[in-house]
This record gives sequence, C-alpha cells and structure tokens, in this order.
Amino acid sequence: MLNIALFGAPGAGKGTQSKMLIDKYHLTYIATGDILRQEIAAGTELGLQAKDIINRGGLVSDELIVQIIEKIIEKDEQSSTTGGILFDGFPRTVVQAYILEGMLRRLNRHLLCMLSLEVPKEELIRRMLERAKTENRSDDNEAVIRNRFNEYYNKTLPVADFYRTKGIYCAVDGTGSVDEVFERLTDTIEETLQLAYRNILLYGAPGAGKGTQAKMLAEKYDLVYVSTGAIIREEIEKQTDVGKICQPYVEAGDNVPDEIAIRLIERKIQKNQNAKGFIFKGYPSSYVQAYIMDGILDRVHSSVTCMIELKANPIKCVKRLNDRNKTEKRRVYDRDPDVIIHRLENFENSAGKIRTYYQNKNKYYCVDAEQNVDIVFDNLCNTIDEALRKS
Repeated sequence: MLNIALFGAPGAGKGTQSKMLIDKYHLTYIATGDILRQEIAAGTELGLQAKDIINRGGLVSDELIVQIIEKIIEKDEQSSTTGGILFDGFPRTVVQAYILEGMLRRLNRHLLCMLSLEVPKEELIRRMLERAKTENRSDDNEAVIRNRFNEYYNKTLPVADFYRTKGIYCAVDGTGSVDEVFERLTDTIEETLQLAYRNILLYGAPGAGKGTQAKMLAEKYDLVYVSTGAIIREEIEKQTDVGKICQPYVEAGDNVPDEIAIRLIERKIQKNQNAKGFIFKGYPSSYVQAYIMDGILDRVHSSVTCMIELKANPIKCVKRLNDRNKTEKRRVYDRDPDVIIHRLENFENSAGKIRTYYQNKNKYYCVDAEQNVDIVFDNLCNTIDEALRKS
C-alpha cells in the first residue's frame, strides 16, 4: 500500500493537492478535522465523545483521535479498491508521529514519505487573507493568521525533523500553479518508489527458471542476488567446513540444515549493507524457512516486499533440468533422475503451505514460467512494479 503524509503550513494547498493525489493513486483520505466532523454528524459513540469535549472547550485527546483513525485504517485493510492512505493534518506533533509509526507497524505497513509543501511565509499569509475575503471569514484577520503560524512553527514543525531523521522527508516547492505543484508531488512519489528498499523472493519448482530470471531482475532493479544454492556450491567447491557439511545434503537433493542457511544469508546481507534490497532465489523453500526469512530481515529492520512464484508444469521442469545436465551449467543433482523427482516431490509437499503463508500477508504473486525467457521477464517486472506500489 502507498501510505503518504502530506505536510505544510496553513495555506500551503494541502486540501487541493490531496484531492488530486487521492484520484491518481486511489488513496483513502484521512484528515483528522474532517473525520471528527463526520463522526459527530453520524452520532457515533466516538463522535459523541468528541462533541462533548469540544463543547466544553477542550482539545480532543490523542487517544480518541487514534481510535477514530484506527477504525478507518482497519476498514481500508478490508478494501480491495484502495491503493493506500493519504494522511492530511496527521501527525501534527512528534507524539502523534510515534503513534502513527506504531499503528502502521502493527498492520505491517510503513509510511513511504512525508511530502512537505514549501511556500514562503508571506505568500502563505497573502493566500489566507485572500481566502478569508472570498469565504467571508471576518474572524480570519492577519493577527489571527500570524498566531496560527506561531502555533504551527512551535508545535508542528518538529514533526518535519522526526521524518527528516528517518530519511523520508521530502520538501516540495509549493509555489506556482496547482498543476505544476501536483506534477512536482507525483514526480517525488515516483522517485521515492524507485528508491524504496525492497526484498523480493523468487519461488518455484526446480527447473522453473528462477536463477535465470533472478539475475536479470537483480540487474534491472539494482538488487543484490542471493542464491543459497550458489553460495553452498561455492562452499562445497572450496571444501570449507560448511561445504563439507552441506555436500551430502546437496547430492541427495535435500535442504541443508536451517542454521547453516541462516548463517550464509546473514553473511551475504552483512557484506552488502548499502544495497537497495535483495532478490532471494529458492529461499525460503519450506514453511519454517518462511518464518526464518521474516526473522532474518527483521534483524536488519526490513521485511519481504513480495513473493513471486514461477509456475511451471513438472514435466516441463524435468525436461529443462535434463537439458541443463547436457551443458556446463549442470548441477550435481541434475545427473540422477531419481534425485530430480525427489526434489520435485519435496517442492510439491511444501508449496501449499508457503503459498498460504504469503497469501495471508497479501504478498503472494504468480507468473506463468512456461513461456519464453523474455516474456516471463516482462511479466515478472510488471508484477514487481505492482507489488512495490502495494507493499
């Protein structure tokens, strides 16, 4: 999901730009002021509580605002049409920024970016005075407007520093025509999406073409290619202690012990700390390893972006493996038909649970792997682009 916060001083144009962003990206709109008014008008329990507080001249507490926002986010989770959430006017304080982080983390989401509309203060005052005349708001005089700016700079501006520290604060020039500002906003969103950290799992039966496609995808998306099989084969070739342990498992067509796979994957990640992300080929290959992968990535404050299965008929896979055995790319386990069948059986026995694991996280995708290499690659790219928008 594409989760964005729109930030800016009073008069920066957040309301106008919000409507356009919602239409373009099919986002759910969350503006605390509008939400409170809707809850009060609907006479909900939360609305009645808010109305009572406001009538007594009080400020609606963070606890009440959180309950209202949670209700909308949970409804958004169940929707198949929304592309994410646009937060307007929330968070207003650093405390609320921490609250939002916690809410999104609980739902396995994160904020892609905070877009800040930057407009000179005097221009903002001019806009608001003009708006006050147009809307006959006599109470919105220059003294009142300047007081609102003082409140903004004292309480809300520190939120910018919060997201600047996280590296997702994006300043956008808010001057010029509405369309010019909108174009700058969308350009920033698209650029941020391209830079977003991503971890892709390429899954499929032996012979489905994972290695070929994973290497091409790693180059296109500037990701580090991680093949546990390739790493293990290198260890075996060098006859390291790890290689000697792994060799009998590989020759039999079985998975190596999980503690070894974990050590090798973590070593690969540690060596590539500045990477934009990773593409994992052939791991996880069991239900337990799916949990392990989440644990490995969580240690580096990351997570799986998507899992894509390359679907191919088992007979097609056997033919491909037999063909590979006649080339320099052959593997030790390609030589024995019984080992090939054993590996395919292992895959079929674990595939159902792994699919369900990632389907339940809304991270499972499937691509037909029986077409030619270029068509499969194009379909994979389209799938990844879609997954990046939703992740």
